[in-house]
Amino acid sequence: MKFLFFFLPTIPATLDERRKLRPIANRTEYFQKMIDEVVEMSRLAEDVGFDAVAFPEHHLHGEGLEMGSLPVLTQHVIHNTKHIKVGPIGYVLPGWNPMRLALEIAWLDQLTKGRTLIGFARGYQTRWLNQMAQKIHVSATVSDRSEVDRTNREAFEEVFRILKLAWGDEPFRFKGKHYEFPYPYETGTPWAPHEWTREYGAPGEVDEQGNIRAINLVPKPYQKPHPPLFQAFSVSEETVRWTARERITPSILISDPKRVRELAEIYRQESAANGRKLNLGESIGVLRTVYLGQNREEARQMAEEGAVGLGFRKFFYHFGFWEAWRSPEDDAKYPGRMLPLEECTIDRVERAKFSLIGDVNGVRGEMDALAENANPEWFMWQGDQGLLPAEVVKNQIRTFGEKIISRFK
Repeated sequence: MKFLFFFLPTIPATLDERRKLRPIANRTEYFQKMIDEVVEMSRLAEDVGFDAVAFPEHHLHGEGLEMGSLPVLTQHVIHNTKHIKVGPIGYVLPGWNPMRLALEIAWLDQLTKGRTLIGFARGYQTRWLNQMAQKIHVSATVSDRSEVDRTNREAFEEVFRILKLAWGDEPFRFKGKHYEFPYPYETGTPWAPHEWTREYGAPGEVDEQGNIRAINLVPKPYQKPHPPLFQAFSVSEETVRWTARERITPSILISDPKRVRELAEIYRQESAANGRKLNLGESIGVLRTVYLGQNREEARQMAEEGAVGLGFRKFFYHFGFWEAWRSPEDDAKYPGRMLPLEECTIDRVERAKFSLIGDVNGVRGEMDALAENANPEWFMWQGDQGLLPAEVVKNQIRTFGEKIISRFK
């Protein structure tokens, strides 16, 4: 099993401070504290045996929760650590020009000699994605099979296809609904020094009339054919099957052991149907929260004050995240609607096996059960940087590495 610490880069502050200093993300001294904590905790994670650290991509969060990740944050953490892999899970593809993103990732991979990973996401937050994707008329979405959802998925998959083509060894051509390369596709892009490019550039890049007829993106990634690919927080069978076909590691948010096992089997079956034979759990990841205390009561208090009780209840609830931990009884009790907020409790995520809460022996037992059930290649820990005191979070990382990671390495 491999281990990834997933940050929601968060400005460290109490709720009272966030209220008093609103918007706290405008304040440079607090922003710098967040950056320092992310680097310090990444170094610690590296020291105690984690294989990777990662971030989401989110923007405009003046409240100071999950401050996003652009390539510059990934590069900063890489340059302040020694060997651990670093990257976002993931880039929200509908909000990116695919050629610019392909270039950013390839440059980062070259500059860091292969120490990055790539995650992809479709985007569910309207506040910023609707601004960034306005030119292609795509909005943030939830997976509800609506027209907005269909359009978002269409743009996501188009950008993904272009990235794969751009990182290939040969110049590429592409015409989709949102993008075409070269532009304009039918006639090509006029290029004054075409004789230079015809002699020294990629074969087929220019035609006899001096037009760019295929795009040769450089640099190519350092890792071949590209860095490891991850998909952010998968819940549907459709997404798991797509990731299997595309050789992407899904980060499964569903945590019910029976359903996790089913999705692991589906991933393996779909991979086999596409020419890749895998063991159960190979190339899949699961996202969980972990709270280690001297006893279960202390650990539960951390969960209440950290990402579960604060982040997931106050913020992520509104995007439907708690539906991942819905039970059959809930369908009868709350047909056709989201779980009410009062149902979103520490007890629920603990029962659902999303939150592993207890002392070392208790959490180790939960990890053993997960390995026995689905044996995921990647265990992704949703951390509490900026939500719990820094020393508490560092002690959690240290204890997990020394007492639990060593058991699975």
